[in-house]
Amino acid sequence: MDNNKVMIVGTGNVGASIAFALINQRTAVNEIVLTDIIAKDAEGEAMDLRDALAVAPSYVKISNGTYKDAKDCDVVVITAGAAQKPGETRTALLKKNANILKGMIEQIMDSGFDGIILMVTNPMDVMTYLAMKYSGLPAEKVIGSGTVLDSARLRQRVASFLNVSPKSVHAYQVGEHGDSEHTLWSLADVGGQNVTELLPRDTLAGISDFVKNEAYDIIEKKGATYYGIATCVASILNCILNDEMRVMPVSTYDSFEDVYYGFPAVVGRAGIIRRLDLQLSEKEGVELQESINAIKKSLKTVKY
Repeated sequence: MDNNKVMIVGTGNVGASIAFALINQRTAVNEIVLTDIIAKDAEGEAMDLRDALAVAPSYVKISNGTYKDAKDCDVVVITAGAAQKPGETRTALLKKNANILKGMIEQIMDSGFDGIILMVTNPMDVMTYLAMKYSGLPAEKVIGSGTVLDSARLRQRVASFLNVSPKSVHAYQVGEHGDSEHTLWSLADVGGQNVTELLPRDTLAGISDFVKNEAYDIIEKKGATYYGIATCVASILNCILNDEMRVMPVSTYDSFEDVYYGFPAVVGRAGIIRRLDLQLSEKEGVELQESINAIKKSLKTVKY
């Protein structure tokens, strides 16, 4: 398509923050279309965002529209769905959001859309799988935001202990974006030094626990998380549209397991180029399988 046009479905905190993150950085995105079940909300967000263009670092065409506008979009980002309430697990959202998603995907595909779907709505791994099934698009063109945010939290936390930039930490959370995710400590490094050699075991366990549970803590304090995920999604979008071929732990399809989960993969203009084949420790392999099984269990509760 090569218009570098993006549709954001859902203009709640997450959707609006993604658009805000894009216009406040140098971005590959040329055009953003906002759509929401409450049309006037999407219109209001588009108006507010346009007011920033005269002083923003990027000029991006911003409008509100309908699913018909997906026709010539390169990427459709789906953030819409029922909100996660304090104390509510991500998987508890599933039945509500699966029904909402099916109707959205049908309208998006009816427009003639043939780009990439980027799923953000929780429970994200299950929703990404459903988006692939509902849309009929090839698996490499349906991507979930995965554990990109979780890995960003991990890198930030490790960096704070080692007094280095989080950009210098290479470490991944993998599996479900949720309660069964885990850290690949065996492959985590700073400048080639393995993090397990730099921090004691109890500190590593504390970091993993913090990363896994921080979302619940934020939701308890302010009701929702959106700045972190919005900036991560903006990064994924730029990676796709610039054909950066960057390794990101997005949620991708595992055909052997017939499930989506977060794992390092090469991301570019065509979507998922390939998932990396990493040598995990025996413990990490068991933890990943447990996470995959948790996602499968959630999937079994939904008809598709």
